[in-house]
Amino acid sequence: MWRQQMIRLTPRPRGFHLITDDILSQLPFLNEYTVGLLHLFIQHTSASLSINENADPTVREDMERHINHMVPESSPWFLHTYEGTDDMPAHIKCSLFGASLIIPIRNGQLALGSWQGIYLGEHRNHGGSRQIVATVQGTRDED
Repeated sequence: MWRQQMIRLTPRPRGFHLITDDILSQLPFLNEYTVGLLHLFIQHTSASLSINENADPTVREDMERHINHMVPESSPWFLHTYEGTDDMPAHIKCSLFGASLIIPIRNGQLALGSWQGIYLGEHRNHGGSRQIVATVQGTRDED
């Protein structure tokens, strides 16, 4: 059984944000699936998705500091600066982290590890709301 739904995220400040609960709250039908896959695709070129530490918020802070060190703003070699100094770095960060995730579903739940959560990487200073296409494929209880 296939199912697809749009997930809308409220605007968040620049940085890495744990969004596992936001995803689950908008996909209440996941509990119907005994086995399957959840594919998440963010429809933006300046934000990313990742799976990482879900318990200690300093991990997300360290991620933001490190990626800003790797891809600094206002670099003189950037040509694409029409939308501000955070524009081209945001595109590079999106490509480094990626725009999609695939997560297994087991017995109605995401089969994430004990310390894993879904991250939104917001790479713009004022990115606005974000949209994610969630596609579920799997076997449901009644299949």
